[in-house]
Amino acid sequence: MTINKKLEGTELTIALEGRLDTTTAPDLEDEVKASTQGLTRLVLDLEKLEYMSSAGLRVLLSAHKAMTAQGGELIVRKVNETIQEVFEVTGFSDILTIE
Repeated sequence: MTINKKLEGTELTIALEGRLDTTTAPDLEDEVKASTQGLTRLVLDLEKLEYMSSAGLRVLLSAHKAMTAQGGELIVRKVNETIQEVFEVTGFSDILTIE
């Protein structure tokens, strides 16, 4: 998986490419933990994400909780049909802000 970051003021966009699974989820988790301090908005761009496992979902939920705890928000953008189906089946579509 490739992680691309773009910081604009207090908004960080993280674009993911490839597969978010048990092998790559720790990389994203480390990146989120290291980068969210002082942010008001964390945007996850999933346009090029091909697959997401339960490990990836756990990282998204953790990021959502972290951003909410510091008064910020997590936005998920450009979700493809495959990932959207995962969100709907797991109930994450009700938890996350998806644009």
